[in-house]
Amino acid sequence: MTSTRATLLQVAERAGVSLASTSRALHGTGASKAMVERVRAAAAELGYSADAIGRSLRLKRTFQVAFAVADIGNPVYVEMMRAIHAVLEPHGYRVVVMTTGDTATSTTELVRSLNSGFVDGMIVSPLRTDDRLIREIQQAPVPVVVIGRAMDDRGISSVSTDSAGGIGAAVRHLHAIGRRRIGFLNGPVDTTPGASRQRGFDAVAGEITADRVDKETAADFTVTAGLEAARRLLARGRLDALVAANDLLAIGAIRAVRELGLSVPEDVAITGMDDTELGRVFQPSLTSVSLGSTERGRAAARIMLQLADDPDHEAQQITVGPELMVRESTGGAR
Repeated sequence: MTSTRATLLQVAERAGVSLASTSRALHGTGASKAMVERVRAAAAELGYSADAIGRSLRLKRTFQVAFAVADIGNPVYVEMMRAIHAVLEPHGYRVVVMTTGDTATSTTELVRSLNSGFVDGMIVSPLRTDDRLIREIQQAPVPVVVIGRAMDDRGISSVSTDSAGGIGAAVRHLHAIGRRRIGFLNGPVDTTPGASRQRGFDAVAGEITADRVDKETAADFTVTAGLEAARRLLARGRLDALVAANDLLAIGAIRAVRELGLSVPEDVAITGMDDTELGRVFQPSLTSVSLGSTERGRAAARIMLQLADDPDHEAQQITVGPELMVRESTGGAR
């Protein structure tokens, strides 16, 4: 390793530890938290900067992990990214954020590009999947962890959640507070989240007593699409509750309700899904189903670390359960 201002040996001497311990601490491999802090403090004092290119050539690693999602502006992916970075950074890895596009074909091409060796692994949350994409993941030259769809029958490591059950919890909550005209605002049903959330709503809608049940599909999972779809849904007749498939759709729905001169939650109670920071600070604060975005990101990153050290490690499947967070948009406490 080289540095323009200091050497690794000088860092070791300043920290009062061996050269090997200094190297492990700086690279986040096999060093205690106290050791890492001590060595990094010494490196900062001396202005030490490691030769990342030389390190990569010696170890045949890039120390980069790709995080690939359909929409990098979606706040749920931002929360995942922060969690992934928090797990990987102490081990010397950088997180490279990439966009997959909204088709299975575009995601497949991105996974195929892993052959160029620009990262040591990929954590991907595909909006749509097909057999070609699954085959590319299975044949990828570096580890790939999927967030979203469970892959236990494909030999692929994955972190999934029960979003269908989460939608069911939201509908039951609205029914329990006396709402009987309930609408469902979903995103595209040919996507992984759209399909599972539609199943959840349809299942629970058949269990409850309701005066009216209706549903509408938005063009995508954005605020603008939610506003447009909610306008269509509300134009067909009066509702007193609306379940949205994510927080962005729910925020669009709140705007549509207000355009009619109605209030939330007095006239129409609204729930979202993902429990994003945006939903928590919005007015009214959004009742939302948490799908454990941070927890899923952490779990995927931990699996990635195991696979990076042992590519032959058995595929792992982790499921994070949903949790309903009741707030102002359904009459919860301020």
